[in-house]
Amino acid sequence: MKRLLYFAYYLKQLNWKLLKKFMAHTKGKHGLSEAKQWSMILRNSLKYNISILEFYQFNFLHKSHEEKLKWAGTGTLYEFQLKANPPNERQILDDKRLFLKSYGKYVVNQVHTLQELEADAKLIDDFLNKHEKIVFKEASGKCGAGVAIKPTSELTPSSMLNYMKTNKFDMVETYIQQHESINKLSPSAVNTIRIFTKLDEDNNYSVLGCRMRISVDCEVDNLAAGNLAAPIDEATGIISGPGVYSDITKSPETHHPITGTKLPGFQIPYWNEIMAMVKEASLLHPQNKSIGWDVVLTPNGPGLIEGNHDWCKLVWQLPVNQGLKEKLKG
Repeated sequence: MKRLLYFAYYLKQLNWKLLKKFMAHTKGKHGLSEAKQWSMILRNSLKYNISILEFYQFNFLHKSHEEKLKWAGTGTLYEFQLKANPPNERQILDDKRLFLKSYGKYVVNQVHTLQELEADAKLIDDFLNKHEKIVFKEASGKCGAGVAIKPTSELTPSSMLNYMKTNKFDMVETYIQQHESINKLSPSAVNTIRIFTKLDEDNNYSVLGCRMRISVDCEVDNLAAGNLAAPIDEATGIISGPGVYSDITKSPETHHPITGTKLPGFQIPYWNEIMAMVKEASLLHPQNKSIGWDVVLTPNGPGLIEGNHDWCKLVWQLPVNQGLKEKLKG
């Protein structure tokens, strides 16, 4: 019964345009009718606790029963994260204003709330006079939603406040200057490193995986926005495989499609500092036991952008082409 309710939720949240694209691709490649695909989707969703699109993204059409059991879908992650990050504790991750208060020591850019700007006009002057671009955000925005980047030349103090109120932006921050090597890899956005962490019941720390999120001619780096994610070797900080899309009609990339930079073998600078910072942050508020950290790399070292209690199973598993459900145990 629970999984039938999950399936109803997946239908409600479904990106129908993307599903039709995936179905047409599968029909053209394998000759399967839409009716046959729906039958397979329903069976696999109920049996393996995956969403509708994950049937395609996890390539379940060509996997054995034993292989399918290894993949953690939306239902599995929801149940795990509900226990690992209790709803009454995850607010410090959900609300960017609370995140700033809780993890501010790791934040490397200047960030202010709408309330702070309204109370101190000098803060607005600092943003407009000292920076070329600024970033507006919704305090509860996720997956690149609720974000806008604007040049300060287009703004005045009054228009900046009006823009925030009209578009329901709670926060504004300086646009981060990323490390030169990351900028050469992909200059269209601030590219973040996603590190998945877990604490057990005794708060023993472990890393579930490390991924590089890479923008492809896009202002954000989210996989859902059509960008790439690549695996990073936890010990060395070297990208260890090609970048992948969540769109099944696109092939993995060994080189960045715009800059031509080779992905496998790319060394991420300051790797030891990144890993030390994430471990320290994970232990700072251990009531949330599994977090997907977004790390930015500046010329002077790493910083945190945010921590996600409902981190993405696609960014975690697709880059390594492997089901990682076993890692959630213990």
